[in-house]
Amino acid sequence: MAKNPTTPSGFDVAPITRQKLSDQVFDRLWEMIVSGDLKPGDIIPSERKLMEKFGVGRPAVREALQMLANKGVITISHGERTRVNEFSANIALDQVDDIAKLLLSAEPSNLEHLKQVRKILEAGLVRVAAANCTEDDIRTLRDLVDVQRRQTKNQKGFIETDISFHTAIANATRNPLLQAVTHAMLTWLFEYYKPLLHWSGRENTTLMEHEKLVDFLEAGDADSAAALMREHLDRSDPLYTNTLT
Repeated sequence: MAKNPTTPSGFDVAPITRQKLSDQVFDRLWEMIVSGDLKPGDIIPSERKLMEKFGVGRPAVREALQMLANKGVITISHGERTRVNEFSANIALDQVDDIAKLLLSAEPSNLEHLKQVRKILEAGLVRVAAANCTEDDIRTLRDLVDVQRRQTKNQKGFIETDISFHTAIANATRNPLLQAVTHAMLTWLFEYYKPLLHWSGRENTTLMEHEKLVDFLEAGDADSAAALMREHLDRSDPLYTNTLT
């Protein structure tokens, strides 16, 4: 009795799918950017030249360019030539900004996860800052403490200055990834800042802790700075609550 033919081992492959023309144009342009054929600051060829180069119509070119713009890779400006953007961590994080906020709103437990991430991140980055901060960094941090002190009766201003203070510590690390991640994380977190009645009047505690943090950073005392940062964030935890809980 004849046996049925069998599929060779390891031949389980996905079927070939037809790709939209705009997707193919996008892939080609993406490859040119990744390979360095198109560098940050370079002008993207005109729509007509791209149509001729790729043998496609204007709609496919325009859609591909818009996809690149949506990813922050290029900037399309009316009346100006389209250029490749400078690449940075901020561009990458801008792409996940809306999704991150949606995750926080849709799943209350994610706010607690974000608080945990903040503690781990900031306790670590303050150590790096202690080893790298300059006199200018210290001056900036002290100026921000003074600004925040003048904002004790202005809730919005106090919060915004708090973000600036913690971001300035990240800036002192000289690590652009830490800077971008910290700013994004704080922006997401502070959307859930809720001033609680039993915390009223504790602004002075925040200011005092900020001043001590600057003192430790100026002295290069990484251990004390990290310990104080953990205490500082533990104390402020209840101020961030999800309206869905």
